[in-house]
Amino acid sequence: MVPPHLESADARNTFEDLSGVDIAAYNNPYDALIEACHNDPVAQIQARYATHRDTRNGQQREKLLSPEYEGLILDPILQRLTDPSIEPGYQDPRNCIVFWARPPPHIKSLVDRIQQELLKLAPSIWLMPLQNLHLTALEITHSLTAPEITSIITALGDSASTSMVDYPYTHRARIIKPTLSYDGAAIALSFLPAAGEGLPSNSSVPSSSRTREDDNFTYHHLRRDLFNIAQRAGIVVDSRYVVPSSHITLGRFLTQGDHDSAEKMAGWFSKIEEVNQWLEDEYWPKEGMNEGEWIIGQEMGLDYRRGTLWYGGGETVKLGKGF
Repeated sequence: MVPPHLESADARNTFEDLSGVDIAAYNNPYDALIEACHNDPVAQIQARYATHRDTRNGQQREKLLSPEYEGLILDPILQRLTDPSIEPGYQDPRNCIVFWARPPPHIKSLVDRIQQELLKLAPSIWLMPLQNLHLTALEITHSLTAPEITSIITALGDSASTSMVDYPYTHRARIIKPTLSYDGAAIALSFLPAAGEGLPSNSSVPSSSRTREDDNFTYHHLRRDLFNIAQRAGIVVDSRYVVPSSHITLGRFLTQGDHDSAEKMAGWFSKIEEVNQWLEDEYWPKEGMNEGEWIIGQEMGLDYRRGTLWYGGGETVKLGKGF
């Protein structure tokens, strides 16, 4: 158990579904959005993700630029892990089980460029190491003890976990349109489920090429199916939040100093807007160009991981096959 004075930044942050979908009535919360969209990724699933992303960014921008702004949400646990002098010997007690998608090299390279830009205005920001970058496809549980984690891993078993880590090999969800998303605790690179952009409009292409029809299986369908496999194995999925977002955390705030004035915060948002415009111009789908595209499972399957991994650590239980 984490002492109250060491409550994590995420615990003091609000994560609500801003897409307009109510998940309360669903045994599998990912079914709610799919049914609300009538299973139509082209017209609606991407739009719901975009609505959530744009609405949350707008809310956070207004909050952080408000005259009533009270400061960033700093993470006392991460502070102690990065600066052992604060509390010598401190160890993060929160053990988790997750299924991560690891970004392919071209996405890692993009993240590296963005992180260096962010450092120009926030030199004290904690950056997620490139080797730790991840997209959480499914969080099984969090904030437990190591023995509790072992018990759940045993219960999930080998067959179900293998099905989960290998699932993207035959079910290839594509995400696109990278944009910086942010709040008072962290900044992330978020994507949207693809809806045919930059792909041939018919199937008269080589079998190795992706078609628009392939995008009918979205990232949200992937999350739904992983949830179902875990649930069928008898596992209770206890995620911290279930929102229509596909993002990789780039950095977290450790101090107020880089943002302790209205001028500094305005400059921060100016940098974010600059990067986002560059991303849209250079990395969003255009005719013959799809450099910001990520097909989940490229190079490696899902990373089934356990341990103290809130900041990208932990250890791999099983790694799926990639393509």
